[in-house]
Amino acid sequence: MNSSNPFRNLKKDIPASIVVFFVALPLCLGIALASGAPPFAGLIAGIIGGIVVGSLSNSQLGVSGPAAGLAAIVAIAITDLGGFEIFLVSVVVAGFIQIIFGFLKLGIIGYYFPSSVIKGMLTGIGIIIFLKQIPHFFGLDKDPEGDWDFFQVDGETTFSEILNIGEFISPGATLIGCIAIAILLIWSNLLSGKAKIFEIIQGPLVAVVVGIFYYVFTMDTDYWSISGEHLVNVPIPESLDMFIGQFSFPDFSQIGNVDVIITGFTIAIVAALETLLCVEATDKLDPLKRVTPTNRELVAQGVGNVASGMIGGLPITQVIVRSSANIQSGGRTKMSAILHGFLLLASVILIPTLMNKIPLSVLAAILLIVGYKLAKPSLFKEMWNAGWRQFIPFIVTVLLLQINFLLGVGVGLAIGIVITLFQSYQNSHFLHAVESDDSGKHEVKMVLAEEVTFFNKATILKELDALPRKTYLELDVRKTTYLDHDVIEILDDFREKAINREINIKLISTRGVVENPDSFTEFFKLRPQEDSFNF
Repeated sequence: MNSSNPFRNLKKDIPASIVVFFVALPLCLGIALASGAPPFAGLIAGIIGGIVVGSLSNSQLGVSGPAAGLAAIVAIAITDLGGFEIFLVSVVVAGFIQIIFGFLKLGIIGYYFPSSVIKGMLTGIGIIIFLKQIPHFFGLDKDPEGDWDFFQVDGETTFSEILNIGEFISPGATLIGCIAIAILLIWSNLLSGKAKIFEIIQGPLVAVVVGIFYYVFTMDTDYWSISGEHLVNVPIPESLDMFIGQFSFPDFSQIGNVDVIITGFTIAIVAALETLLCVEATDKLDPLKRVTPTNRELVAQGVGNVASGMIGGLPITQVIVRSSANIQSGGRTKMSAILHGFLLLASVILIPTLMNKIPLSVLAAILLIVGYKLAKPSLFKEMWNAGWRQFIPFIVTVLLLQINFLLGVGVGLAIGIVITLFQSYQNSHFLHAVESDDSGKHEVKMVLAEEVTFFNKATILKELDALPRKTYLELDVRKTTYLDHDVIEILDDFREKAINREINIKLISTRGVVENPDSFTEFFKLRPQEDSFNF
């Protein structure tokens, strides 16, 4: 497997890392602003997420960094705890808790998210990315990058922000955004595959370079220039002391503060769930269909959060926006995630001035393509054709995700569970009825499913009570490996009713055939040496 040699796919991983870097840079800054934290804290989280988590994780395509889903929790915590340095203690605590989660093998939770909810999450995030980038594409940058909630930090909503575009449109930002879209489409649809140079040098990199040149050559014009508010804004330290001064350190004198510990637990749980969801989604998008070890991922995320909190960074999770950008850009191994972390580090130390010449509308163009690919219209048709049991959790997740990430996933998951229970309720048994003969005898064959739980009580009781008098019931349990005690009690109760209604019962099992058993409880009782039912 290629993953055994991380350098084997550098020709694919390096271009992908550059694209992820350009996507991650404004998101790290924007999420920090949306969280009420220093902008540098978002960059620290992005660097740690790439280098530290990327190195420890065995997720080949997942990319970690500051998460928009934690922005509201972070903003409230910084205020309630009384300062950013105190909040950093909670981040460190959250990291240690996630490490414990990993060693307790709680990563298995990730395998229980229904496929329909995962697809709904990907599609919903794709729609959010697309809608949120429309204002930035036209030069309306009041709302920071990384604010994914419907109700924005600037007081607007996703839709009201779009409707306000006409009042704030920037001709220069719009023009270079359109040029960037054209470059991306031409590169992916026409030039890709024509020559190796077009695979090594990715369209997003060309779009960014063109955007920088556009800014430089039009900065002295009045109408087509791009003002500073429409550009990336990386902090620029004027000296080594100022650079070091951007780091913050946790105030461990507050380690005994109950609120700090509670905040740490909250961050750990939410971050773990977001990570596990992203892992499932990323594995589904992986063209090689590799499976990420979730327990190791929790440990890697925990170590990353400890490191981030220790030097003034935001909480880290695996994030689907950067992960999907990585996949769509042709990334093959975790080297792309690691390299994007080093690129973030280099941009902060070596070329912050150059980074601040990148128009946000160019980065918005890149994200518009990412969003569209995640939420292709054909996927809605595919889920519709899959049936209502798949479509309802999918569409509910998509719609509610527009309001809040955890709300959408939580309600979608709850609906998925209800549908699963409903299916279990329906599939407890199979009936085959034979018409009555002249003597009035009515034959019915009931075959119980492989697993019959207390959820199936009602439907089985309903079927038994509906049997007419003088019925000859064949009860087949040969395929049943688990029969809940509540269901056995129902059968015993029915045995008494059957006598009064002249119903004969023929019990067919792997242990033989019994006519009108005296006690179902005794028949199904496990022998001490058995590990499971042997009917």
